[in-house]
Amino acid sequence: MTDLLVIGAGTAGLTAAIYGVRAGLTVKVIEQAIYGGQIISTTSIENYPGMPGISGADFATALYEQAKELGAQILYENIREASLAGHPKTVTTDRGVHEAGTVIIATGARPRKLGCPGEEELIGRGVSFCATCDGAFYRGKAVAVVGGGNVAVDDALVLSGLSERVTLIHRSRKFQSEAMQLEALRAKENVEILTDTAVKEIVGGRGVEKLVLEDTPTGGTRELAVGGVFIAIGAEPDNRLFAGELQLDEAGYVVAGEDCRTNLPGVFAAGDTRTKRVRQIVTATADGSVAAIAAADYLESIKQQEKEG
Repeated sequence: MTDLLVIGAGTAGLTAAIYGVRAGLTVKVIEQAIYGGQIISTTSIENYPGMPGISGADFATALYEQAKELGAQILYENIREASLAGHPKTVTTDRGVHEAGTVIIATGARPRKLGCPGEEELIGRGVSFCATCDGAFYRGKAVAVVGGGNVAVDDALVLSGLSERVTLIHRSRKFQSEAMQLEALRAKENVEILTDTAVKEIVGGRGVEKLVLEDTPTGGTRELAVGGVFIAIGAEPDNRLFAGELQLDEAGYVVAGEDCRTNLPGVFAAGDTRTKRVRQIVTATADGSVAAIAAADYLESIKQQEKEG
């Protein structure tokens, strides 16, 4: 049995692994995809204190290597079920059963989809959720980015250096992105920004060919010819596996405060997967450290109870 089992190898999960090992715990991290989480697709991190300009991939790799070198065991497995209420906690994957004294949920959140016709069918054939990952495939082409937050504006900036024409589509007039990012985008000659506009349909055969756009105030429609579209409208947590035991809010986030404690003793939630006002890389690292220290304290309390009992 391992002392600490971390579910998710994003910023919060890897930070938790580092702090867990440093607290003297045996640590396993289970990840079903690739380490790094959402940050790995960010070209340049400008708001992490003391490290301006580092790429998301470099940042994530540094965390990963540090966790591995300290002794954390990182496993790539798909979780089938979890039983977290008792002691020990058990997590069953496609490779076997893992028992742990304490668990940190750091599953992050997945990209939110538009839900319009053509989107699902054309994923991987012109519909993408990561400009950094797939932008090079659209060099010299016309593309669109959908969204109004930091990720959407950053994606559009990345693509402006690769694509012939970039259209940023936002269903509102008010952007949630940082003002400096938006001004930098407005200065690009090959970028057009459409507000009060929604994507009604993505049309294509072997690849994306055009978008059907709706003017949200009037309901009128028009078409925009593009070779690719990047969806950047936020993310949603993937915590359905834990819904039977963990308390989740209406949006599916694990209910946990700044102490990262959930409704289950010995189970903590860190990073974007928990209820919180600010979801940034700096808060993810903070959560990872807080959760790991709380996990170590919990295990120590269990040992004390066993001695006294």
